[in-house]
Amino acid sequence: MPRSAEQRTGALTAPSKRAQLSEGELYWRDRQPWLQGHGYMLRPRYKPDWKPSWEGTNASPMMCEDGQRLLHSLVIDATRLSDGTVVTLKKIDTSVHPYEVEIAQMFCEEPKKSDPRNHCVQVFEVLQDPDDEATSILVMPFLKTYNEPRFQTVGESVEFFRQSLEGLQFMHQNHVAHRDISSLNVMMDPSPLYPVLYHPCDDYMTRDYSKRVKPYTRTERPTKYFFIDFGLSRKYSVENENPSELPIFGGDRSVPEFQGEGYNTASNPFLTDIYYLGNRFREEFLQKYKGLEFMNDLVDAMVVSDPQQRPSIDEVVSRFSAIQCSLSWWKCRQRLVSKKESALGRGFRGVGHLLRTAAYILLRLPAIPAPSMS
Repeated sequence: MPRSAEQRTGALTAPSKRAQLSEGELYWRDRQPWLQGHGYMLRPRYKPDWKPSWEGTNASPMMCEDGQRLLHSLVIDATRLSDGTVVTLKKIDTSVHPYEVEIAQMFCEEPKKSDPRNHCVQVFEVLQDPDDEATSILVMPFLKTYNEPRFQTVGESVEFFRQSLEGLQFMHQNHVAHRDISSLNVMMDPSPLYPVLYHPCDDYMTRDYSKRVKPYTRTERPTKYFFIDFGLSRKYSVENENPSELPIFGGDRSVPEFQGEGYNTASNPFLTDIYYLGNRFREEFLQKYKGLEFMNDLVDAMVVSDPQQRPSIDEVVSRFSAIQCSLSWWKCRQRLVSKKESALGRGFRGVGHLLRTAAYILLRLPAIPAPSMS
């Protein structure tokens, strides 16, 4: 996860504040022994007998592993005791999100689980909270924000577009609309890029907070992207080819059909998904970087105001496949240049990019770095 403002600036936080668990952290602290009994160990900060490691020393709590506060109260990392794998635990209020567990598990059943087009986060286990029957805890892989570290080449971006579209097509073909494709709900597997795992609260530091980490690029170590968070998702019957739902706002509140009087008008959630994903491409790639103009027409079609004028996901995937086939290997090798980058920065980074590209070519690394399906 990105570092907090105080970590980036180096500003100190009062030790008393760092030593005090938030309300969200207290939930996990209170369930640590129960989770351990189910084979999952939380970090030292969340053990019932935790004492801050910096007390009685000159160490800054900000620079101690157990001084890192939980970023999101509903989500925490844990170590699976059986094999040492780091996993993610997510707390779900099933009275608010009654379909999330069912939909998440649906994509973990064969043959869906093994389908390479499946980009839905896998669920290892579902735990029932011992004190609250309305609370379930999903045990999932440890994933990372999809755009950190930043994309380096056009080809890396193309692969992200491809996997995202493929994953949404797979969901729609299984009659599920995601309904909340925001920046926080598209993630990636960090393990190829980070041979030494970073700290869950600070992706610049190792998990034990002893040193900085240095990730590989996506070209060197291709990764896979995933959709997460099915709290607003719905599954429809095979016969219901044109479902209609009243608007429900997720992380992206810009959906045209939800504005004004549209807030009281039902619409097709599959077409809203097309807007959501197109808007991710628009806001997070086309508006930020040069060299991706080949996506303009397709993205414009995906985000058109009238949902009935948007293409289906099958049409989008077909058009994207044609676009990808038209791109030269050299185009895909080009550096992804920020629109805010200065001329001096372009020159400096351009030299480094040419050297890296030469090495990639010698190593025969593909210009569009797709992960292995094995």
